[in-house]
Amino acid sequence: MTPPLWFICCIIPFVSSFNAEQSKLSSHFVLVGEPTAIRCQIAKIPALHSDYNVTWYRNDTPITTDISYRIHQRDNWLWFIPATLKDSGFYECNIRSSDSSDKEYIQLKVFKNDDGLCFNRETMYEQKVFMSIGGKITCPDMEYFNDENNTASEIQWYKECKPGLLEDNRFYSSKGDVYLMINNVTTHDQGNYTCQTTYTYMGEQYNISRSIYVDIEEGPKKTPPEFIYPKNHSIEVEMGSHVIMDCNISSSISTLNAYWEVNDQEVNIFDDTYKEQFYERPSPGGGFIIGAKFNISEVKDKDYSHKFFCHVLHPYGEAVAYIVLKHPVRNIQGYLIGGLISLVFVIVVAVSVYKLFKIDIVLWCRNSCHPFLNKEVSDGKIYDAYVLYPKNRVSCLYSPDIFVLKILPEVLERQCGYKLFIFGRDDLPGQAVVNVADEKINQSRRVIIVLVPESSGYGVLEDTSEQQLAVYNALIRDGIKVILIELDKIKDYTNMPESIKYIKQKHGAIRWKGDFTERSHSASTKFWKHVRYQMPPRQTVSPSEQQLLPLSFNSPQTIMLER
Repeated sequence: MTPPLWFICCIIPFVSSFNAEQSKLSSHFVLVGEPTAIRCQIAKIPALHSDYNVTWYRNDTPITTDISYRIHQRDNWLWFIPATLKDSGFYECNIRSSDSSDKEYIQLKVFKNDDGLCFNRETMYEQKVFMSIGGKITCPDMEYFNDENNTASEIQWYKECKPGLLEDNRFYSSKGDVYLMINNVTTHDQGNYTCQTTYTYMGEQYNISRSIYVDIEEGPKKTPPEFIYPKNHSIEVEMGSHVIMDCNISSSISTLNAYWEVNDQEVNIFDDTYKEQFYERPSPGGGFIIGAKFNISEVKDKDYSHKFFCHVLHPYGEAVAYIVLKHPVRNIQGYLIGGLISLVFVIVVAVSVYKLFKIDIVLWCRNSCHPFLNKEVSDGKIYDAYVLYPKNRVSCLYSPDIFVLKILPEVLERQCGYKLFIFGRDDLPGQAVVNVADEKINQSRRVIIVLVPESSGYGVLEDTSEQQLAVYNALIRDGIKVILIELDKIKDYTNMPESIKYIKQKHGAIRWKGDFTERSHSASTKFWKHVRYQMPPRQTVSPSEQQLLPLSFNSPQTIMLER
């Protein structure tokens, strides 16, 4: 249809400015004598800065923000309370921010109803309802006409301008609801519907009406709606946190009604801080997404004790899903990991400390625990150690005679309380070496073998019958532990007996680094700690007891050393 000439003449001046500034044009209709509010659509663009401001113009003249005027700007909206025929025309919405600006033009058309009717056929909304399965009609653009208490007035419904529509039990509309539900839709339900309510502003009451043409079509396949969320589950939320409770339903039809209930009450009755909102949008895969959501601005203790139910009414009945708020379970994973790391750290430190101070720890434990663990040894042994050493080497820088007959008894016997058998000191004259060695080795818990380096002029330990017998008893017959002591560093064990090589490889040797001064006679030096560590546990005697232990020497070597 060709538009009238007056419309073309009016719109031409705006078209060029629209192209130049990339502005928008939209239309708005209102019945004469009724209030209306127009929103600038570009003000909803998320990219706009928060510091933007909106100004409305008509004929390049800004519209006042004084709410006592019939036409005024309030909260970025353009209000007409009420609209008159002379208000028809173009209005400019100008949005400015710190770095940009934009415009939108709205054509307002104030109309009259057709003669003898409560609607105008040219300004009707169009909605679709499916036959046989039921549906829903929405009274559009009513959300901003709440009274001073922010509550909506009851809506009256008419068909073909006739009252009494809700007397038919197939039609239902709850108080304050903008929906008209229709059960068992038939072709006779097609036609013109009008919804009407009242709006009070500054003590004056005004009527507000919308006219809707309802088209009846064959319904889609009867498939019940499906809950996307919730799924009859629980979520963990902190006390005092902010939660959005959103119910999403996927449906092949849009004529559904979803709402939340808790404790058998509507959510806004259960807690007046819960503000329920409804929405409907096309689904990317076809059909519709129907939803209802509300905000819990601050979760309280009472919110944990109830199930929140989302109900959806559909032509085949009712579907329900719920969600439960739970206190968060304390995350012990971090504590477990921290505890495990701490335990590993403690173990590593303990093992490292033990390796570094193992000898000191063992010796301390022997002394500390001796009063509790000191029991008579029942192994039949008399001596703590049998001492084997190279004899008759008087020209050695580190004389084994001095070490074995003087220093060794001084420390191990007098200071540490051990009992040693030293051949040449403790045997009786005329006794056979083999018989004495065999007997005394069997009566000893350890065998101490003293070695000297070959370069000292003494050579290695001779492979004597005494040495052979000691090694045999230690390694084969009785399994006695052998302690090797080097009086100086022995670089090469090539000329040593095979048995000594084996003991050195398996157990190692303790190297003497001291001299023959009084300092070397202290049991607390590192060398003597190593020797004591390999000796069997004994109680350290007190200094008073040490004075009572005589140091006896029976051999000629000992007498010579005392001189």
